[in-house]
Amino acid sequence: MAQKGVQLDKETFSCSICLDLLKHPVTIPCGHSYCMNCIKTYWDGEKEKTIPSCPQCRQMFKPRPVLVKNTMLAALVEQMKKTGPQAAPPDHCYAGPEDVVCDFCSGRKRKAIKSCLVCLASYCEKHLQPHHDVAPLKKHKLVDPSKNLQDNICPRHDEVMKMFCRTDQKCICYLCSVDEHKGHDTVSAAAERTERQREMEESRQQIQQEIQDRKKDVKLLQQEVEAINKSADKTVENSEEIFTELISVLQKRSSDVKQQIRSQQETEVRRVRELEEKLQQEITDLKRRDAKMKQLTDTEDHNQFLHNYPSLSPLSASTHSSSISIRPLRYFQDVTAAVSEVRGRLQDILRDTWTNISLTITEVDVLLSDSQSDTKSRAGFLKYSCEITLDPNTVNTQLLLSEENTKVTFMEKHQSYSYHPDRFSERPQALGRESLTGRHYWEVEKKDEIVFIAVSYKNISRSGGWKESRFGLNEKSWSLHCYSDRYEFGHNSIRTSVSGPLSSRIGVYLDHRAGVLSFYSVSETMTLLHRVQTTFTQPLYAGVWIYGPGASAEFCKLK
Repeated sequence: MAQKGVQLDKETFSCSICLDLLKHPVTIPCGHSYCMNCIKTYWDGEKEKTIPSCPQCRQMFKPRPVLVKNTMLAALVEQMKKTGPQAAPPDHCYAGPEDVVCDFCSGRKRKAIKSCLVCLASYCEKHLQPHHDVAPLKKHKLVDPSKNLQDNICPRHDEVMKMFCRTDQKCICYLCSVDEHKGHDTVSAAAERTERQREMEESRQQIQQEIQDRKKDVKLLQQEVEAINKSADKTVENSEEIFTELISVLQKRSSDVKQQIRSQQETEVRRVRELEEKLQQEITDLKRRDAKMKQLTDTEDHNQFLHNYPSLSPLSASTHSSSISIRPLRYFQDVTAAVSEVRGRLQDILRDTWTNISLTITEVDVLLSDSQSDTKSRAGFLKYSCEITLDPNTVNTQLLLSEENTKVTFMEKHQSYSYHPDRFSERPQALGRESLTGRHYWEVEKKDEIVFIAVSYKNISRSGGWKESRFGLNEKSWSLHCYSDRYEFGHNSIRTSVSGPLSSRIGVYLDHRAGVLSFYSVSETMTLLHRVQTTFTQPLYAGVWIYGPGASAEFCKLK
C-alpha cells in the first residue's frame, strides 16, 4: 500500500509535457506546473499563436508570464527522489513504428489513445485529460487514433472540411461551398454520413438475410449429406446380407449337387461291383466245367467217355456280358453340362441385372416416373411443395407486384420502383426470394399472352444485352416458354419445341442435387412437358418473364 502511494505521488509531481518528475518546476497563472525548460520550449514553438497558452487547459496569457521557480514544488520533488528510484513508464506505453504518436509528448513519444477532430491532434492518456476536465474541450469530437487527421483539412482554404458536395461527391469546407462549389448540392458531412449510414444498414440487413439463407442452405446440404451417408451405409449393409445369402444358397446348391453325385457314384459303383462278382462267379463255374470237359476229353477208354458224357449239362449263354456297355469319362458329364448351363444363366442374369443396379445407384432418390409414361399424379410432388415469393428488388418496372409478392402483372405504364442493383432494368421479369438447393415443387398460374416460367442462378445479368439477361437465352437460366398455342424450352439460346396439352397452370419439379428439372401441364392429371438432366453448380431461384397487356403469372399456394 505504501508503494502504491509513492507511485501516486510521482504521477502527481510529473510534468505533463515530458512526463518525468518536475525539473526546476514553475507554476503558470492557471495553476498548472511544468518543468521550466519544457514550458519555455512549448511557448517558443507556438509560432502560429502570438498569445501563449496552457498546454492542458488552453487558457491564454497576455503578456507572456514571467517564469519563477516554485521552491515548494522543488523541495517536494527532491524529497520524492530520495524516497526511491523513479519508475519509468512501461515500454508498451511508448509509440512504435505502426502506432499513432501523441502530438504533445516531448522526447520519447507515447502512443495516442484518442484523436480530436476539432483540435486535429492526437493525445496520449496523460495529455488527453484536459478533454475530460475542461468544459469547452468536452464538446470536442474524440475518435480512435488516426494518422490521417490532415486529410480533414481543406488544402485550398486550410479549414476543417465539414461539408459534403453531392454534385462532385467529395468533402469540402464551408468556404468551398460559397466559392468553387457554389450552386452545387451541398449538405453537412454529418447529414451525408447519416444518409449513407442508412443505406449501408439496409445493405447490411440484406447481407445478413443472405447469410441466414446461406446458413439454411448449408444446413440442408449437411442434412442431405447425413441422409446420403446413412442411406448408403444401410444399403451396403443390406446388399452384403443379400449377397451373403446368395453365396450361401449357391454353396448349399453346390453341396447338394456334390452329395447327390457322391450318392449316385456309390450306387453305381455298388451295382457294378455286384455285376462284377456275378461275372467272376460265372468265370469260376465255367473254368470248373472246362476242367471236367478237358479231363473227360483226355480219357482214353471210349466206354468210360460215353458213360460220363451225359452228366455234362449243356452250356447256356451268359445273361450279363451282352448287356454291359462301357462309356469312359462320360458317366457324370451331363451333370457338369447342367451345372455349366446354370452358371451361364446366372452370369447372364447378373450381367443384365447389374446394369440396372448401376443405373439405380446413379439415379437413387430421384423422383422420376415409375415408367416412361408422361402422366403422373400430383400426390408424389406435393410433399416437396414450397411457397415462392418474388423479390421486390428484382421486379422490372413494367410489372405490377401484388398478392403478397406472389403475382406480377404486365403494365404498359412503368411503375415507380426505387433503384436497386438487383432489379431487371430492361426485361419484364422477376426472381423469387427463396434459394432452391434441395427438392422443390411449385406451380404457376398464368394468364393470356406470353409467359416464361424459369429457374435461374442469382448472378444472371440484370441489364445489358438480350442474351445475357433474358431467361432461357444464357447458360445461367432454364425456361419453359408458354405461348397461346404451343410450348418451347430454352437454355443457352437453344430452343426446343415441346408438345403437350395446353394448360393455364404449370408445375415445376426441381431436384437440385440430382440435376433434374421437369415442367408439367397441370389439370385433372399431370403431363410431363419437358425434363432436363444436367448439373447445377449454384443455388437456383424461381423466375417469370411476361409480356402483353393483361398478362400475369402467380405462384400458387399449394396445400
